[in-house]
Amino acid sequence: MTTNDAIASRPLPPGSFGLPFIGETLSFLSDPEFADKRHQKHGPIFKTQILGRPTVVMVGPEANRFILSSDMHRFSWREGWPNTFKELLGESLFLQEGEEHRRNRKLLMPAFHGPALANYLASMEGIVQNYLEKWESLGTFTWFGELKQMTFDIASTLLMGSEPGPLTALLSQWFTQLTAGLFSVPIRWSWTTYGKALKARDQLLAHIEQAIIKRQQEPAQDALGLLVQSRDEEGNGLSLEEIKVQALLMLFAGHETTTSMLTSLCMALAQHPNVLARTRAEQQALAAEGGLTLEQLKQMTYLEQVLREVERLYPPVAGGFRGVVEEFEINGYTIPKGWQALYRINSTHKDSRVYTEPERFDPDRFSPERAEHKKQEYSLVGFGGGPRICLGIAFAQMEMKIFAAHLLRHYTWELLPRQNLTLNPIPTLHPRSGLQVKFHKMS
Repeated sequence: MTTNDAIASRPLPPGSFGLPFIGETLSFLSDPEFADKRHQKHGPIFKTQILGRPTVVMVGPEANRFILSSDMHRFSWREGWPNTFKELLGESLFLQEGEEHRRNRKLLMPAFHGPALANYLASMEGIVQNYLEKWESLGTFTWFGELKQMTFDIASTLLMGSEPGPLTALLSQWFTQLTAGLFSVPIRWSWTTYGKALKARDQLLAHIEQAIIKRQQEPAQDALGLLVQSRDEEGNGLSLEEIKVQALLMLFAGHETTTSMLTSLCMALAQHPNVLARTRAEQQALAAEGGLTLEQLKQMTYLEQVLREVERLYPPVAGGFRGVVEEFEINGYTIPKGWQALYRINSTHKDSRVYTEPERFDPDRFSPERAEHKKQEYSLVGFGGGPRICLGIAFAQMEMKIFAAHLLRHYTWELLPRQNLTLNPIPTLHPRSGLQVKFHKMS
């Protein structure tokens, strides 16, 4: 018997394809516990049919390693995304595969790592401080929307060269229209959600094109400037069209998930006074040594543990889809080519084989003594993992630390009563109330 015959003779995973055509899509979209219920019933690998395709759901660090690293050649990023993503976000890095992806990732890397980050500190810090002062004057407000504006200002300043103000507010409005189209029915009439998303995409790309032309004439050290200057081994750079779609992707990736994590951070600190006190004490000790520097950011070891625990317990995105481009066998089951695979981030992060009392908010699980995430590779994957780990991870971590440092050194806040703090996963995880707070400067 050949290897292919041996694979074909093995059964499909347990589970149900649901109704004809729609499968279990309605349950998947409406029930936040859809995957957990089936995981309990069928185990860590099960089949379903969602978004029009047979799907294998794979849970746990072993599954993450299989999809993100050891057997990633069996999967396609491009085939894992709905067509709406491909059209609205263009031929950008997260749809690219193989050599094209490796080349472009290498060209984009300098804008998000190493010396470049030092150039971003002052811009990030200035925007954060302006927002903190604004919130102080507001007194009470809903934090999720405000954080979304702040992270968009940071991303658009560094990725599109715009100055915070009326233009950025307009860009943000266009971007909201674009993201609304990602999960909509692709009917293209101008008055539909998708039609408006296409128009917003074109307006954003036109703005980015003007910013690129300006960078070509007047080189700059922001992320867009570095993308324009970046060259491969043969001396070739990215074309105008390539830079436009990559900048649009970075803008999408660069603020949606960070907004979610910062909202969860603020909520968790308010709910856990002991953790808040320790995080604040670390910042006040560092503040006594002077203003924020890159060196200081590296010394925020307890804040790093807190941010990891936020990533673990409140991952902005619950999982990731991939297209299956090569039939494979796992745990005795056959997964046919043409299916899609869904790896589960939030379920992995609550795996009791890795994390003690997984439902508990406990930053000390990431202390050097315990280091629970090191028990098993791919057990903390809020930023992905393997060769395609999030390109902007260092950028996001720096932004979150700058925000947390200024917040904890100078301000205090309380959650307002009678609000709904249950979590909505769409488009990224956030409390349904948006996190209503009372905010003031510490005396």
